[in-house]
Order: sequence, then structure tokens, then C-alpha cells
Amino acid sequence: MAQLMGIRKVVVALAAVFASAGIAIPAPSATALSMQTGAITSQPIGHYEFCQTHRPECEIKTKSTVAPRVTDFGWSVIREVNFAVNTEITPITDMDLYGKDEVWAYPDTGAGDCEDFVLLKRKRLMEKGFSPSDLLITVVRKPDGEGHAVLTVRTAQGDFILDNLENEIKIWSKTPYRFLKRQASFNTGRWVTIENGAEVLVGSVGN
Repeated sequence: MAQLMGIRKVVVALAAVFASAGIAIPAPSATALSMQTGAITSQPIGHYEFCQTHRPECEIKTKSTVAPRVTDFGWSVIREVNFAVNTEITPITDMDLYGKDEVWAYPDTGAGDCEDFVLLKRKRLMEKGFSPSDLLITVVRKPDGEGHAVLTVRTAQGDFILDNLENEIKIWSKTPYRFLKRQASFNTGRWVTIENGAEVLVGSVGN
């Protein structure tokens, strides 16, 4: 009986150790990997005006699909496009370039602001075979409160961010931004809210 009691104590002790280890090293949550989108919301004025001159790009409708798993080759293409556009294009404000704000355009002159970087990256990745439903223009707020645009690449591994301020491609929850809204995956001319943008920001700051 004494031996049996001793075995039971060892089992209980081991169970406690593994339980503690499970708490200390949590598995990645769905929240950390993918954005939770909500209702249809307002389209940024710059994108609306862009759509008036690029209608085919804003009228692509697709059925809701599961995000694809990106291969090693696919990731190499994504990194190559992100780095190339970041180094080829000179950042400049719309006011300096056009004399007014909120002009979304391809940076054909070799210069542009954040939205222009996003448009070119999206175009190049589509030319490489990526689906427009997985390349979503996204509006965020920087820590200083300034608005900013990035490109979200929707994958089975999570939502990843291509940013003209950062050459490294990061999972969205590891960026310093508050995520506000993005293009709908089912319609390139519609926009949806991001429901867990603030929640992930708080977690990111705490890490």
C-alpha cells in the first residue's frame, strides 16, 4: 500500500509539472494568426477615386475560400517583391507629389506614399499568380496616431504584413499597428472592419 501511495504521489507531481509547462508555453491562438473581420464599412476616399480610373481592379468578386498554404517558393516570391518595391520606390507625400492629399496611384514616376507602395506590391504579386482575394489593402494606425496603409497577405499560416517601413515580413499581430479595416476578400471594391485589431495591439505591446 505504501508503494502504491508513493507511485500516486509521483504521478500527481508529474501532472503538475506538465500542467505548469502548458501554461508557460501556450499554443498560438487563432487571434494571433488571423484577423477577425466584421461588417462592411466605408471605403477610403483614395481607394474610391482609384477605382473610378481602375474599375476592373475594383470589381473582382470571389466566393469565400479558405486561405491557401504558401510554399517555400511562394514565400521567396513575397519577400522578393516586398524588398524590390521598398528599394525601388522613393517615399514622398501626396501633397509634395500631387499638391493634394489622398491620391492612390501606381508609383510610375518612381515615387509615392504608403498606399502607392501597396498597390504596386499587390499588382506584382497578382502577376506572379497570387489571388486578389488573398492580397488585401489594409488601413492601420501607427503608434504616433498617423494613418498608414499596408498589404495583408492572407495565408493558411496566418495574415502577414508587407510594409514599406519594414523589409521584414511579419505576422500581423507582431506589428506595432492598430488595425482598422481592409479590403473584403470576396469583393475588391468593398471594405470590412477588423474586429480584433485593438485586442492584438494590446497583446503585442505587452510582449
